[in-house]
Amino acid sequence: MTTRRELLLAAAGGWLLGSTAPAGVGALAAEAPGAEPLEALPGKKPLIRRAWRPPNYETPLEGLVPLYTPNDLFFVRYHLAVIPEIDADTWRLKVGGAAAQRPMDLTLHDLKHGFERVTLTAVNQCSGNRRGLFSPRVPGVQWGNGAMGNAEWSGVRLRDVLGKAGVAAGAVEVVFNGADLPVLPATPDFLKSLPIERALDENTLVAFEMNGKALPHLNGAPARLIVPGWTGTYWVKHLTEVRIEPAPFDGFWMKSAYRLPTGAFPSVRFKTQETPETTPITEMLVNSLITSHVNGAHLKRGAHVELAGKAWDGGAGIAAVEVSIDGRQSWQAATLGRDLGRFGWREFRYRLDAPQPGPLTVAVRARSRDGATQPEKLTVNPGGYHDNIVQTVTLDVG
Repeated sequence: MTTRRELLLAAAGGWLLGSTAPAGVGALAAEAPGAEPLEALPGKKPLIRRAWRPPNYETPLEGLVPLYTPNDLFFVRYHLAVIPEIDADTWRLKVGGAAAQRPMDLTLHDLKHGFERVTLTAVNQCSGNRRGLFSPRVPGVQWGNGAMGNAEWSGVRLRDVLGKAGVAAGAVEVVFNGADLPVLPATPDFLKSLPIERALDENTLVAFEMNGKALPHLNGAPARLIVPGWTGTYWVKHLTEVRIEPAPFDGFWMKSAYRLPTGAFPSVRFKTQETPETTPITEMLVNSLITSHVNGAHLKRGAHVELAGKAWDGGAGIAAVEVSIDGRQSWQAATLGRDLGRFGWREFRYRLDAPQPGPLTVAVRARSRDGATQPEKLTVNPGGYHDNIVQTVTLDVG
């Protein structure tokens, strides 16, 4: 693996190790809301640039049409600008901490051959997805709809790894670190923690494959954390260290960042990190997205077209998707596609008739198996999280 000194030297003069800035992009460029420049990063097809350093690029709408989001179109999200190229043969995962009984180092070969291999489908969604659609505007990366994707993840259960290291009585949280680094020493390293019960959940993985192929570099190679149902802030990339700890972790990215007003949203609690004022963001809320049409799309009068899209939630699974074309006075059931498991998204389709000329506003809402439904009103919060209001598109019939 490249040394820390080499990483910092590279960061002083470049972006990713072995790469140069895209033409015309300044070192700290960020896009204004609404701007959608497309750029192809190493190993990626053109994505929508929201910020260049650190790289934050979202998937264009057409990339969200397939059942599984292609690896080369999957969104890219980083907090730190120094992103190393890691040699899989020399990579090591350090597993320890004050509440680990048998600290150990694992190679990629150890992971692949020393534990049961599992595969599951799950949506990875940035906590700030749709932040750029908030009104009033809130600070942060101004994401549209594409800071998300659905993939098949393969790896090993984190609980099997922790079990081999030995979880001592009194363990409270598990802390994760990755190989990405800040440019400036004063910038907090990106470390996240999970409550011990979520870390030991059978669906929490250390993954080394995505859609049947080795993880792409910009999506966390050689191994990353997969926390199905929870927002992407916990899906730590380029894993290097796992620590089992007997006390709550107090790092910046837990105690200060990615927090919500306490009680503002119905969600799984992270009790050891809660305060009376704020609580960490955890699971995704029920949501949907139309992928077949955009605002202003033209329809021929009398035509029969198919509206299509995706619906997802935090793991209960999608029970229904409904469509309204009369100002939300009535709702009709859409047809659901194949069930990929409770953490994957669900395709929906609806036959849309356009008998009259003029604007046609279509609203879509999803309902989870636990009864949760998309709300009509946005819950504004300082971080710009959880925009899951009922989506509408207005089509032009003529």
